[in-house]
Amino acid sequence: MQILTLTSDTGLQDYYIAALKGAILKTMPEVQIVDISHSIQPFDVASAAFQMQCCYKDFPDGTIHLIGVDSEPLIQPPEYSDASSFVSSYPTVMKFHNQYFISNDNGFFGAFLDDQEPEELWRYTVDLNNALELKYPMKNCFVPLAKRIIEKENLETFAEAVNKYKKALIPKAVIEEYIVRGIIIHIDSFGNLITNISKADFERLPQDAPYSIKFANEKYYIDHISETYNAVQQGERVALFNENNLLEIAINRGARQSTGGADILFGMKLGDRLRIESSPAGSRKTLLF
Repeated sequence: MQILTLTSDTGLQDYYIAALKGAILKTMPEVQIVDISHSIQPFDVASAAFQMQCCYKDFPDGTIHLIGVDSEPLIQPPEYSDASSFVSSYPTVMKFHNQYFISNDNGFFGAFLDDQEPEELWRYTVDLNNALELKYPMKNCFVPLAKRIIEKENLETFAEAVNKYKKALIPKAVIEEYIVRGIIIHIDSFGNLITNISKADFERLPQDAPYSIKFANEKYYIDHISETYNAVQQGERVALFNENNLLEIAINRGARQSTGGADILFGMKLGDRLRIESSPAGSRKTLLF
């Protein structure tokens, strides 16, 4: 069965996603639709890339992902053909790990790929005489492109092979001799704080040395990384590496809707800083942000 995933910044309060799914089922009734997220902040392509990075490996080969975040193409008008500051962004199809990703080339691909390379990259040139493609492009442009892929139409018949794409950045952790510095890059619906510090980053610190994770302007710290939330008592702070091997700070059985999540209880938000400080024998004990 053909799987089509949807990621957008439209939210669910309006008709947009219903119209999108209706258009898909009308033309491709056998497709299985999977929602990844429709709660991306408007135009936040880095967040969309993060969400996709965390789940695409769980999908089978041939899956097609539609990313409708900041999805309206930006096409250079003829009168601005000599304006070097104007950079068009076109609907683009990327093949990566035997899956297809359809998005406006607005930085999503660069953020998603990081330092990896796509298998294939194809630019679709919007027909400026067909204004409908520019109105709700996720439905009126991306869905028809997905249909052509599903019907095994050669990409070269309707798109141009390219090797460049725009880049939006997901900040990386900074690694020093005894410190790893990171930031909060995602807060989930429980209020758990997901950071850009990976397990590989942590393992570059001296092994078997004491360490502490300092956050919320050093008001709080954790000196042990657990395997699971339930490794600590209910209501206690906990640090762990999630299934994507990213450091996460949480409250065991804490949630925004009940006792409060880590974001509320620690007063932290996206972009706030934290660090892991190792203290091997002879090292400096206190290092500032």
